[in-house]
Amino acid sequence: MDRSVQRRNEVAVSVQVLSRSATGDAPARANPAGGRARRHRPAGGWLRLVSPVALIGLWQILSSTGVLPPSRLVSPASIARTAYTLVVTNSPTYGTLQKSLLISAERWAIGLSIGITVAVLLAVVSGLSRFGEYALDPVVQALRSIPLLGLLPLFIVWFGIGELPKDLIVLLGALFPMYVNTFAGIRGVDPKLGELGQVLGLSKWELVRHVVLPGALPSALTGVRLSVIGSLLALVVGEQINANAGLGFMITTAQQFLQNNIIMVCLIVYAIIGLLADWGVRMVEGKALAWRRDFVQ
Repeated sequence: MDRSVQRRNEVAVSVQVLSRSATGDAPARANPAGGRARRHRPAGGWLRLVSPVALIGLWQILSSTGVLPPSRLVSPASIARTAYTLVVTNSPTYGTLQKSLLISAERWAIGLSIGITVAVLLAVVSGLSRFGEYALDPVVQALRSIPLLGLLPLFIVWFGIGELPKDLIVLLGALFPMYVNTFAGIRGVDPKLGELGQVLGLSKWELVRHVVLPGALPSALTGVRLSVIGSLLALVVGEQINANAGLGFMITTAQQFLQNNIIMVCLIVYAIIGLLADWGVRMVEGKALAWRRDFVQ
């Protein structure tokens, strides 16, 4: 084997071992309890559905008995019928539910992907450099303090009423959580790992690649989960102003006609999107951080 390749492999193994031991994330030792936890984990995933199903059942009972009047909160059965109607009927006002969902999903995907990318770049620059921190972090923190709803009028004046202001609102909703968590993850890397890399003769780029970025990965993935929800909330805000299609447009129009059942359908669709996206990130997190010890039995 070439000596340079062998050296890189040894460096990577050494950094990973020290990283896991320094953070208390050494590979779990084989034990019966751990084995049982891993074997029962797939079945345990279904247990997460118990509380939502119980809540929906209680909701339906309260609606059927008149405790929750339809004027205040429509029943789950009514919401299901409304959703079915919106799926199979092409309404002249709303279109179909799936068409509105695709339009909203496109806006969300564009804003989320760009927001996460920009946030990671800003966090890497400010996290690895004091000059970058002094130059970028105050601006990002100041923008993070501004309510997104307050930016909408300016975005409309600057960019018109097309898709760009909506995408920018979603972008900002994804950017700030991702930036804060990635920056904290980079700055939270154990200095001992950097010392090890220097002793092994790693260049600055190799130190960042093999030490800093893997060490910041848990915080960065937490940032992705928060960005998913933050961007969805921003999407709701952006789509309710000067939109002619999408789930937010359906909510605004239904509000004008006091159609609470349609509003509830759209809100539940938002919730399902958020749950599925969060589940996807958790799956990626489980694969990427499989070496972490799980203390929950």
